[in-house]
Amino acid sequence: MSSSDDLYCVMGNPVAHSRSPAIHARFAELTGEHLVYERCLLPIGGFAQGVRDFMARGGRGCNVTVPFKLEAAALATTRSERVQRAGAANTLVFDGQAIHADNTDGLGLVADITRNAGLPLAGRDVLLVGAGGAAAGVLGPLLQAGVRHVTVANRTLARAQALVQAHADLALLQKAELLALAPQALDADFDLIINATASSLSGDSVPVPTHVLRPGSLAYDMMYGPAAQGFLDWARQHGAVPRDGLGMLVEQAAEAFALWRGVRPPSAQVLAELQAAA
Repeated sequence: MSSSDDLYCVMGNPVAHSRSPAIHARFAELTGEHLVYERCLLPIGGFAQGVRDFMARGGRGCNVTVPFKLEAAALATTRSERVQRAGAANTLVFDGQAIHADNTDGLGLVADITRNAGLPLAGRDVLLVGAGGAAAGVLGPLLQAGVRHVTVANRTLARAQALVQAHADLALLQKAELLALAPQALDADFDLIINATASSLSGDSVPVPTHVLRPGSLAYDMMYGPAAQGFLDWARQHGAVPRDGLGMLVEQAAEAFALWRGVRPPSAQVLAELQAAA
């Protein structure tokens, strides 16, 4: 790292698997920006201290992954409208002692589904599995993309209900149906199923029944690489189209990069390079 390079990182636990450093390094190369991007593994309970330590080292901003997205929103001194609604942040911008929180996850998800996977979202029926920080970050942008219906399914029903309540006004504005259910209560099928739980990371079984899939449904795991393989195999075996979250990772990273640097990198090119190298 030279004196002219700005410092950024991704914070999470686990974080060794993250491809964000390579993605941001390529963004910097393609845009001529000078930065260094690290991985920061933080202990559970150590997020706030980790942020303070990183800021003391001169950090200019960071991405936040599981399980710290809710803490990131709470720690910030200012929050974007997306963060205020979701209560979760995946991008922090540091300015002196001030911390601004934003959430680019939903923008990245919608961009990957509509542009890279070629699935228009207008009028679609969507099942969002999970009600934690990952799900909270994408529900608003999904509604704004014009979906017809979203069911939020979570093992702890109260968390799904709270997430739905926080977005009820937006759903009304967008003329979309929004419902919270426990996974065992699901009795419909959907055009798009999004796994926003940590089940892939922990190797747990798929948290919803197979009848939620329509023939040709897009089954999307927000994880990527080996962590998503179980969900993708399940989807493929039951006639759905599987897709992991690599495109979302690249697209949300591009939005974060633009927040930090004021220039949006060529995300489609970087995604194509990553897919070609896989």
